[in-house]
Amino acid sequence: MRADVRHVAEGTYLVHGTNTNWVILSEGDAVTLIDTGYPGDREGLLASLAEVGSSPEAVAAVLITHAHSDHLGSAEYLSAAYGTPVYAHKAEVPHARRDFLHQVTVGQVLRNGWRPGVLPWAAHALRSGGTADVAVTAPEAFPEPGPLDLPGRPVPVHTPGHTAGHCAFHLPHIGAVVSGDALVSGHPTSRVEGPQMLTDMFHHERATAVASLDVLAELDGGLLLPGHGPLYEGSVRDAARLARERAQ
Repeated sequence: MRADVRHVAEGTYLVHGTNTNWVILSEGDAVTLIDTGYPGDREGLLASLAEVGSSPEAVAAVLITHAHSDHLGSAEYLSAAYGTPVYAHKAEVPHARRDFLHQVTVGQVLRNGWRPGVLPWAAHALRSGGTADVAVTAPEAFPEPGPLDLPGRPVPVHTPGHTAGHCAFHLPHIGAVVSGDALVSGHPTSRVEGPQMLTDMFHHERATAVASLDVLAELDGGLLLPGHGPLYEGSVRDAARLARERAQ
């Protein structure tokens, strides 16, 4: 597959995989990679690094917004093949190791199969390795608070609910927020366009996920780089508030 690489700000790229996004932060010869798509996105992931003039050897670290298979897909590959450190919130580290799994179940998908887009999404997830073993052997908790001493100087922002250790990343120098799945702008299972929460079946604790929108609403920025959907150009604060209204 070919990933769609979009240059959104200086040294910052939003990459659209098959159904999931990842972000590349470039600084000199090194890059930070935020999320890695599905296992089936690996070819596109490596191609996206090449497209921005980088390589897997130049990845200083992989940051994980959360440890669902469509975001964690190639983290262990990069760690094993290139020694790349993989960082996540301390509450997400055991999830990345697969000490437990907080992810939508087959039963939940079947119960929601009547909803538009759910079954085609599920078929794509299976084809892309959504049920593959993507456990990371040695994930590490990133230091808190940020900014992290990595290309792009991302600031982790704990936004639990989708998973217990879900994190967004604030990029204050360019006025951007990498929101992961705490706030998206579209998804194959949604008929809504623009800022929104994912369908309820995807969240570990929906009420907590709704409350995390208030956390995102406190961040200054005019660019939203979501885990799913297109780039949102506009107030991140307003986007989070709109998503909260839609969630009621």
